[in-house]
Amino acid sequence: MVFKIFNTMSRTKEEFKPLKDKEVTMYICGPTVYDYPHIGNYRAYVFGDLLARYLKYLGYKIKFVQNLTDVDDKTIKNSQKEGVSLKEYTEKYIKAFFEDLKTLNILPADVYPKATEHIPEMVAMVKTLMDKGLAYKSKDGCIYYSISKFKDYGKLAHLNPEQLKEGASGRVLSDEYDKESARDFALWKAWTPEDGDVFWETELGKGRPGWHIECSAMSMKYLGETFDIHGGGVDLIFPHHQNEIAQAEGATGKLFVKYWVHNEWLLVEGQKMSKSLGNFYTLRDILDKGYHPLAIRYLLMSTHYRQQLNFTFKGLEAAKSSLQRIWDFMQKLDEVNGKGDAELVDKAINKAKKDFDDALNDDLEISKALAAVFEFIKEINIAINTLNKDDAAKIKEFMTDLDKVLGFIVVKKEKISEDIQKLVDEREAARKAKDFKKADEIRDKLKDMGIVLEDTPQGVRWKKA
Repeated sequence: MVFKIFNTMSRTKEEFKPLKDKEVTMYICGPTVYDYPHIGNYRAYVFGDLLARYLKYLGYKIKFVQNLTDVDDKTIKNSQKEGVSLKEYTEKYIKAFFEDLKTLNILPADVYPKATEHIPEMVAMVKTLMDKGLAYKSKDGCIYYSISKFKDYGKLAHLNPEQLKEGASGRVLSDEYDKESARDFALWKAWTPEDGDVFWETELGKGRPGWHIECSAMSMKYLGETFDIHGGGVDLIFPHHQNEIAQAEGATGKLFVKYWVHNEWLLVEGQKMSKSLGNFYTLRDILDKGYHPLAIRYLLMSTHYRQQLNFTFKGLEAAKSSLQRIWDFMQKLDEVNGKGDAELVDKAINKAKKDFDDALNDDLEISKALAAVFEFIKEINIAINTLNKDDAAKIKEFMTDLDKVLGFIVVKKEKISEDIQKLVDEREAARKAKDFKKADEIRDKLKDMGIVLEDTPQGVRWKKA
């Protein structure tokens, strides 16, 4: 089995060969914790989760790092606005981020380094860049990277350094620092009164790190000077990831990352997400509308990561229906009582596994992988009444294996309250007594309470509407 992934650096699909056999080092850019992440952010995190899960499915041991940017212009400004310390302000959103990951069934990374806890590593890297003549200190005390000194600048974004727009290489375009070139970007920002009590006294002077240096320093601390995979949204290709390369390779003289992977934008109802358009949603906004979190996960994952995803509520309803089809299938497996058809089951599993693996080995072609899952469900459903408990156990084991990649197939069976169970039992008793009027009344009452009943040969089943 050969796994191929699209490398942004080469603009081609490449066979994945990690630096060490059966071991993968991976870094996906995490959130800047100044607010609740929006659903576009979570597309990137769900993609990172899919990639990590599939690599584990293929038998790789992974070390996965995702940063938490807890100091930048926005975190400082917003914490001051609320009149609280930077740490108190950012901890609120860090906590919310971890809650959201759990809600979306995103497996945790191995390390979540905070920028504020890695200042010494950043200072050391900046000093190395200055010693090598790649960085300089301006009159106001800020330290900048001189991109004209790094011959490969622009290689990730496929840009010619001479044609770069003046001022486009910094995160905040309004910076008025004393730079040699407007294209140069800040490695270290000297303290100003606007920073308040957010600063570090270092050999570089009193100040704080620039945005780009944070990821270079933290990724290399935990994954080494060269590692396998670095990812994030396409908006990070330039300038952020390009600047990371300049910093890391400028400091070490070694290849920084072997495979660069980037997911495309998320649109909402066909438009770019914007608060002014009223289509800006956090995960919490969507959950407040009553949608199941795994339906959100399904929708965010179901379009190939290199295609733009149009997030619509119609699409979310379709995702919910697709999930319900899977969950109903899993429930039916608990009720089989036929003579058995091991040959049919084995043949169906082997075909589905091949189709699923072939799809994901081709640059994570998720839509084809999902099609293989639903084709399998369709085939088994046709023969469901002939299957026995052993067949069902084999199918559930296969589906559980697929769920190690997808993360939305196997769910804990929800419990219903004693009051609702009492109504279910009363309706069943009314049906047996042929009091269909009462049975229908109870069914309607339960439906109003969000419980849908299904009468099957094996008895009544319930599910939440």
